[in-house]
Amino acid sequence: MRVDPNYITNLAGSLDQVQANEQQLTQELSSGVRVTSLGVDPLASGENVLLLNQMDQDTAFTSNASLVTGQLQVADSALGSVVTELTQAISLATSATNGTMSTSDVQSVGNQIAGILDEVQSLANTSYQGQYIFAGGQTTTAPFTTSNATTPATTTYNGDSDINYLELPNGGKIQLNVPGNQIFQGSGSGNVFAALNNLVADFSSGSINTQQAVSDTEALNSALNYVSEQRVTIDNSITSLNTASDAVTNEQTQLTTAQTNLMQADVASVSTQLSLAETQQTALEDVIAQLSSDQNDLFTKLPD
Repeated sequence: MRVDPNYITNLAGSLDQVQANEQQLTQELSSGVRVTSLGVDPLASGENVLLLNQMDQDTAFTSNASLVTGQLQVADSALGSVVTELTQAISLATSATNGTMSTSDVQSVGNQIAGILDEVQSLANTSYQGQYIFAGGQTTTAPFTTSNATTPATTTYNGDSDINYLELPNGGKIQLNVPGNQIFQGSGSGNVFAALNNLVADFSSGSINTQQAVSDTEALNSALNYVSEQRVTIDNSITSLNTASDAVTNEQTQLTTAQTNLMQADVASVSTQLSLAETQQTALEDVIAQLSSDQNDLFTKLPD
């Protein structure tokens, strides 16, 4: 019968392996994490990296979405106030052209519309966290200024036509702004400031050219409708952003669950494996101790 001369070395190697396994199981049990290094489970480690990358993308989107949601809400609120102001201006102008007002009353209407013009310009120059939201890409410059050097006065747009987007985790995009020139200085009869400046000039002297004032009032009404149309873009962006945020929140929950299931240790299973490893360690230590003693030399155990 042949006897392996390296039996003690082989048994010691087995004991080292069992002890290493026992250490790994103990670490899993104490940390609650199954995969503590790449070598433990390379496949699970790779899947975990992919999950973490997606979770990071979702976290970045959630952070950005919170910021731009505030911006969109401020823009929507500002445009809502513009609609209110323009509606009031139309009401005043209509009253002033009915032929029943005195000269001073007409001048008063002109002053009130001038005040509305100032308020609308202030709303058009609304800023959020230090940036002008209706200036296109020129967010550090007030988009609208008015010069009274001419009659009627002239309101100038100082921004640009850039449109900003927020990219979604799935690759889609949401429009985040509408440039001020598109909202307040639309082509044709959609120019809010031109209509307001014209009405101020119509009524400032108290002497009315009724035909001109009626025409300018109709132009302001068209401009009001145009502002409302542009506001729809902002409202749609808010709705899309809320929907996307809800979807990302649900995905974050799913990803967290998937990562937990992938990486979390099964306590009951690990406890059983640890118990078996400890038993195996004890058994190996006993065998090595017996085979290493003079009284239990391996050759004495061979049959005659």
